[in-house]
Amino acid sequence: MIYCIDHPPPNLPQPITACLLSAAFFGALGSSFIYGYNLSVVNAPATYIKAFYNQTWIDRYNEPVAAETVTLLWSITVSIFAIGGLCGALSVSYIIRVLGRRGTLLVNNSFAVIAALLMSLGETAKSFEMLIIGRFIIGVDSGKSLSVLPMYLGEITPRHIRGSIGQFNSILICLGVFTGQVLGLPELLGQESRWNYLFAFLAFPAVLQLCVLPFLPESPRYLLMERRDEEGARRAFQKFLGKDDVSEELEEVHAEARAQETLQAVSVFQLMKSQTVRWQLVTVVVTMASYQLCGLNALWYYTNGILLEAGFNQEIVPYITLSTGGIETLAAIISGLVIERIGRKPLLIFGFTAMAVFFSLLTVFLNFQDRVSWMPYLSYICILAVIASFCSGPGGIPFILTGELFEQASRPAAFMIAGTVNWLSNFAVGLLFPFIQETLQTFAFLVFVAVCIVASIYLYIVLPETKNKTFMDISQSFAKINQIPYPSPSHEMEMVLAIQPDEKKEAVKVESSL
Repeated sequence: MIYCIDHPPPNLPQPITACLLSAAFFGALGSSFIYGYNLSVVNAPATYIKAFYNQTWIDRYNEPVAAETVTLLWSITVSIFAIGGLCGALSVSYIIRVLGRRGTLLVNNSFAVIAALLMSLGETAKSFEMLIIGRFIIGVDSGKSLSVLPMYLGEITPRHIRGSIGQFNSILICLGVFTGQVLGLPELLGQESRWNYLFAFLAFPAVLQLCVLPFLPESPRYLLMERRDEEGARRAFQKFLGKDDVSEELEEVHAEARAQETLQAVSVFQLMKSQTVRWQLVTVVVTMASYQLCGLNALWYYTNGILLEAGFNQEIVPYITLSTGGIETLAAIISGLVIERIGRKPLLIFGFTAMAVFFSLLTVFLNFQDRVSWMPYLSYICILAVIASFCSGPGGIPFILTGELFEQASRPAAFMIAGTVNWLSNFAVGLLFPFIQETLQTFAFLVFVAVCIVASIYLYIVLPETKNKTFMDISQSFAKINQIPYPSPSHEMEMVLAIQPDEKKEAVKVESSL
């Protein structure tokens, strides 16, 4: 049988549309990219920023700033990004109810533009406070976007490519880190006269998102289940999926709505009390905490030192460090290409397990690198392997899972909890790792080995595979472990027939075809 292009066979998946790709790319560009960029952008100009703090202090008080004060100001500048992220994550569930997914992303760009202005003009205004406040504001921007973007992408994407599209979040984070490393090179913006332009660049992806996102639809699930706008949801599905007949997608959302006890947004307190999502919530907390506590952020403390130990010249170390950002981006892209074939669970378990293995090897190599001349090279290979292992699964899938494990009413509160755990864990690593490093020296990475092993074991025992499943299917797979009854497919069909008597014949036809 031959099908025309406008009417593909019903069992074949629809092609990815330009509208869906635009939403994924530009949504991540103005969100995840900015977060990743801010993880690396402060490294290259650190010396110049500290000199700016000292000069500002001299201009104000006619004396050089004390070394302890400079250290304190720099620590605040770096760590306040996580504090801002926590504030952004805590506020997202309230804002998203009013503005929706796309609306929140659009309004969030104002934070990025304001932060870019404050940080880039701080030197001209002779105010290091502007730089610190700007870092806090861009943290708020990142805290919101890391919750809203995965939610938006999960709700607009067909389930057979939900993982691949969701990995745009991880890919653009890695690309942001890599871009910050490249622009921070001395030949570009990593100079004393240009470092403020590194922060001005933050406005560029935000403005690009502002130019594109208004022309893309809002989440059809949000429109249908929370705004009761069925016609708007129909048009949104048609644009994202590139087809006129979206009755099947609309019915899936209606079925999810009927299966929920309430369509009112669930509060964080209600979500934490609910037995029906208890293990979903525990799973998200474990994966999101492991995402930060697995040791990748702490790894950057050792990278430059290992390169210098290996005999590389100080001047070329920044260029060799670019390989870490390149490996990150490449691994994230490969993960996005294979996630729908391999699945979320295997990639997560593989990533954490491989990290445990390479962290263990890194510990061995670090203890012998003073005795064997070529050992630092093996240490650096282990660093690249740890980064690749992280980006193969743990680097992006926790955000995808948070959107998949909860149904519509619970999703904003779930992302608020996940975001809070994410940023608190981020702050904890930055605060505690220097003490761990001082106490355990080269054995410090064994702490992260333990975290990765515990995460792998938990995910192997508890997490079901979620690829190509509806949100209702995923909730049903947790029903047994949550010790609650869940409507069977036949019972759900009875609900459909009872609630939609005018469509009884059509529903029976669909049931018989299945």
